Amino acid sequence: MSSLSRELVFLILQFLEEEKFKETVHKLEQESGFFFNIKYFEEKALAGEWDEVEKYLSGFTKVEDNRYSMKIYFEIRKQKYLEALDRHDRAKAVEVLAKDLKVFSSFNEELYKEITQLLTLENFRENEQLSKYGDTKSARSIMLVELKKLIEANPLFRDKLAFPTLKASRVRTLINQSLNWQHQLCKNPRPNPDIKTLFTDHSCSPSNGARAPTPVTLPVAAVAKPTTYAPLGAHGGPFPPQPFPPVAAAANSNALAGWMLSANPSSSVQSAVVAASSLSVPPNQVSVLKHPRTPSNMLGMMDYQNSDNEQLLKRLRSTQSVDEVTYPAPPQQASWSLDDLPRTVACSMHQGSIVTSMDFHPSFQTLLVVGCGNGEITLWEIGKRERLVSKPFKIWDMTACSVPFQGKDLSLSVSRVVWSPDGSLIGVAYSKHLVHLYAYQGSNDLRQHLEIDAHIGSVNDLAFSHPNRQLVVVTCGDDKLIKVWDMTGRKLFNFEGHEAPVYSICTHQKEYIQFIFSTAVDGKIKAWLYDNLGSRVDYDAPGHSCTKMLYSADGSRLFSCGTNKEGDSFLVEWNETEGTLKRVYSGFGKKSSSIVQFDMTRNRFLAAGEDGQIKFWDADNTSMVTSTEAEGGLPNLPHVRFNKEGNLLAVTTADNGFKILATTNFLRTLRAIEAQSYDASKTPIEMKVSTSVMVASISPVVSKMERVEQSSPAKPTPIINGIESMGRSIENKPRKLEDVSDKSKPWELTEIVDPLQCRTVTMPDNSDSKVVRLLYTNSGVGILALGSNGIQKLWKWIRSEQNPTGKATANVVPQQWQPNNGLLMTNDVPDNLKEAVPCVALSKNDSYVMSACGGKVSLFNMMTFKVMTTFMPPPPASTFLAFHPQDNNIIAIGMEDSTIHIYNVRVDEVKTKLKGHQKRITGLAFSTSLNILVSSGADAQLFFWNTDTWEKRKSITIQLPAGKAPQGDTRVQFHSDQIRLLVCHETQLAIYDASKMERIQQWVPQDALSLLISWAVYSCNSQLVYATFADGNIGVFDADSLRLRCRIAPSAYMPPASLNSQTLYPLVVAAHPQEPNQLAVGLTDGTVKVIEPSEAEKRWGVPVPVDNGIENGRTETSSATNTSEQLQR
Repeated sequence: MSSLSRELVFLILQFLEEEKFKETVHKLEQESGFFFNIKYFEEKALAGEWDEVEKYLSGFTKVEDNRYSMKIYFEIRKQKYLEALDRHDRAKAVEVLAKDLKVFSSFNEELYKEITQLLTLENFRENEQLSKYGDTKSARSIMLVELKKLIEANPLFRDKLAFPTLKASRVRTLINQSLNWQHQLCKNPRPNPDIKTLFTDHSCSPSNGARAPTPVTLPVAAVAKPTTYAPLGAHGGPFPPQPFPPVAAAANSNALAGWMLSANPSSSVQSAVVAASSLSVPPNQVSVLKHPRTPSNMLGMMDYQNSDNEQLLKRLRSTQSVDEVTYPAPPQQASWSLDDLPRTVACSMHQGSIVTSMDFHPSFQTLLVVGCGNGEITLWEIGKRERLVSKPFKIWDMTACSVPFQGKDLSLSVSRVVWSPDGSLIGVAYSKHLVHLYAYQGSNDLRQHLEIDAHIGSVNDLAFSHPNRQLVVVTCGDDKLIKVWDMTGRKLFNFEGHEAPVYSICTHQKEYIQFIFSTAVDGKIKAWLYDNLGSRVDYDAPGHSCTKMLYSADGSRLFSCGTNKEGDSFLVEWNETEGTLKRVYSGFGKKSSSIVQFDMTRNRFLAAGEDGQIKFWDADNTSMVTSTEAEGGLPNLPHVRFNKEGNLLAVTTADNGFKILATTNFLRTLRAIEAQSYDASKTPIEMKVSTSVMVASISPVVSKMERVEQSSPAKPTPIINGIESMGRSIENKPRKLEDVSDKSKPWELTEIVDPLQCRTVTMPDNSDSKVVRLLYTNSGVGILALGSNGIQKLWKWIRSEQNPTGKATANVVPQQWQPNNGLLMTNDVPDNLKEAVPCVALSKNDSYVMSACGGKVSLFNMMTFKVMTTFMPPPPASTFLAFHPQDNNIIAIGMEDSTIHIYNVRVDEVKTKLKGHQKRITGLAFSTSLNILVSSGADAQLFFWNTDTWEKRKSITIQLPAGKAPQGDTRVQFHSDQIRLLVCHETQLAIYDASKMERIQQWVPQDALSLLISWAVYSCNSQLVYATFADGNIGVFDADSLRLRCRIAPSAYMPPASLNSQTLYPLVVAAHPQEPNQLAVGLTDGTVKVIEPSEAEKRWGVPVPVDNGIENGRTETSSATNTSEQLQR
């Protein structure tokens, strides 16, 4: 049943309850299985109406569904049996024993025998276990307490125990809204319509002359209870297969309900709506609200294929009736001044070609990508005013391009450049056909990732989105289409419906509902869900303008700005719940010959370029607050782009360049960076390079690096970070930042050898058992360690003045967390514990942890430490656990016998077994974008499995050194892009392209890091790889090139007394889920430590230049990409 049909059932239940149809209410609850009325269940159980109790319960679960259900039925039937014995009704007791309790004998024959023996007793209370059985009433109450616990724990009752919050008489309100809508669509609407039936659509009969429409305002009581009811038919069959489950489709009417209700062809009706609201709109703007009729199919209810995910589909907002247009009061904003606006020119940059698009990196506030009219894209570091890298346009694969595109003039421009949400990709849309995706590796490393021949003609806009947690690219073009592509270039959706070239797209998510707004050059606005059902909204933009839509950073406010054919520009805020205009901003001057561009920042400020100026608005005020000409030189309609923090604004100039405007405070920061760059150019080699702390936090390139004393055996090569060798002469005059060249700079490895060079904290109450598995909680506030003895420990940080966020930090010692019951999370362990292979997996919400240590898999409650259930008893023992990323009920379990079990916890069933490995499973990783599971084993093999069919796609044996037997634990982890795969073996680190199932990078132990690798993991942003070694060293690598950027020596984090130990080293490393430069290590002595860079540094070293001829003090033949010789050692 669809999600909307499910909600319809709730509305009917409310209606029946209000109309006092008591028996019908509970009948519908049982038959639909959507709402378990615990109050009704208790009432019947306390009354001893056991047949009704079981009948009602049967609508939600059967005896054999799972262990919780079995226990629920057993407790009910046992009580029924005991009450018969207490009444001395032996015949009834025997009947219950034979008919009701017999089913449990196959599960526990001894218990069934013991229950049977109660028949031989005069009073069953003679049985020791039943000696405290009181009277019937108290026994039923005690049973109900146990039943409620079982029901709440039973996954089949999840989201069925609470009735949704609804306004009174919701069905009648919806009927009133429908009648309002029907009346507004009447050709000759009457002021006081006579509504006599709900069985047919309302229509006013023709009258003598047109009358002004009046919204039908019917009181709830006006919709009388009908004497008969029309049957509710099916609401459409299931959809055809789609690339991913149509989560959004199931809730389309929720996400866009207000827009669909407001869409209407009558401008006079819209005038009435606006007049009834509190919105003040000038008379000449009334026409703006004229909307074409919404397609009739958009209100159709749709069946939803995946019932497991219905719990995710929450109503976004309650839709108000058409005659009740109100707006919530804006949140209280902190006071602000003009100094909060970036109005001061910080620098002017010459691009060399007209700038057509710009976008700041989502994390690095001074990293800007620029697209040009000649097709070139350039990456700029604004803090240093440095051009990091430029990529002229070229076709990467001519053979893959469409035939009309081949052989034609390749002169084209960039229509749009945009960063992916995590900053790892840059999307580029071109004025002819193509879309390019570049992978950003840090510093000046920009690599070709994907080329898509996307549209016929110009590709006008591009955006990233995450429907169903899958990263996709959405594009639009002159061919009037919107298309959705996955990261392999496969087209997922093709949206048709616009009658003119599509100018812009705006992707957004409301809770779990993902949708796309699109605008066309003819002024039409449409909205789409990720399905094949067409547009859900069909609107006219204000003034029929060619417009762009934009959400505020927090997703709570929607704005649009555009210009129509007459040259009039419109900047407005929408009420997205109602699909009406909330504010129309004033301040635009003369007619514009092209389309005005705008941007927003900090959920507060709007900026637009017009008449050679940048104009600013406070989003809560329709009047322009200020404007600036930015010292002149701007085109008539400059492009504008804020950085994430809103302290920088990039604006295009008329001389093929752009200017950077800054706030007063951030301008001082930029000046500090400029001074630092000048000071660094004059710093002797032997001295430490000192920079502002602020630099590291805003720039991916500028960094400070600690120096090692000249006498240290770990002294690095004498090259200073980020500047030319001091063997060259340095001019006495200050260098301008514009003079910084694009040449790659000398680099040196960062060595952390002293405790003062980093921050560490040791977990209190460590055990003597080795730490064999280590996890951060997903919230980032705790660390979970599994010891070789099968006991898990949890440490948590609490909020305090020293730690206001409550997140894990090396600055504060955490507390070992333990519930009041004093329980430990102790796994079932075998007699021979030394041979046990531990494994652990944490649920996404940190509510429970699943682990094993040679015995059964235990599911622990993270609050109480109680064992909720156990499963998978050996043999074979479980050796690796991984939750399915889209369904916590599905777990992939690697086994000692080399098989992989795909297990459904909810129904306690192994769905399938995957076979292929020769030795135990040591790693499992899911990719949602590729729909694959990658497994690794102690046989040094990788297997790729299709998660739709669970069929094997390919197997690979990793390349081992000559003479090395194919053995040793191999571990796998996906990059955040869900395509690249980190593979860790004691002999190497490797990166694989999982889409091609090919290795692309490899690193083998060498130099100071020459011993075996014990563990490796990606940082949370997938920019770094942390690897631990058997001698206590920790290596920090650039994640994509696998080039070593920092070495953390044991002396930096271990006590001096233990440095000579040959057996003390980290067995496992974990990365903080939100802090990319924080790691935790678990040592062989049971110690757990959190390690972070020093307060001054903020990060581990600096990226290794891609084209650096010498790396890590070795020649290129020993680099991470050339390891064949070393593998032969």
